[in-house]
Amino acid sequence: MAKKSPRRHSDEFKQETVDLVLKQGYSVADAARAVGITPALLYKWKAKLTEQPILNDDEKAELLRLRKEIKQLRMEQEILKKASAYFAKHVK
Repeated sequence: MAKKSPRRHSDEFKQETVDLVLKQGYSVADAARAVGITPALLYKWKAKLTEQPILNDDEKAELLRLRKEIKQLRMEQEILKKASAYFAKHVK
């Protein structure tokens, strides 16, 4: 019996197959069966194509700075809400 050589699938094919699951609502098993691959392979493609990008040091620093700024702005917003409610009651 001859040994099968692994099939090579294009990146476009992989993305379209993963989109069957993510965008069109197919189950992994159904999508894999429809295109002739194993569910395990489709899970592997899905994990690879949907993983979060790794941030470099500058991006991490900016993300931390923005989160800190958002926290500060939310605090200020809460203070302003309370102040406006107080003045709405007492200034008539």
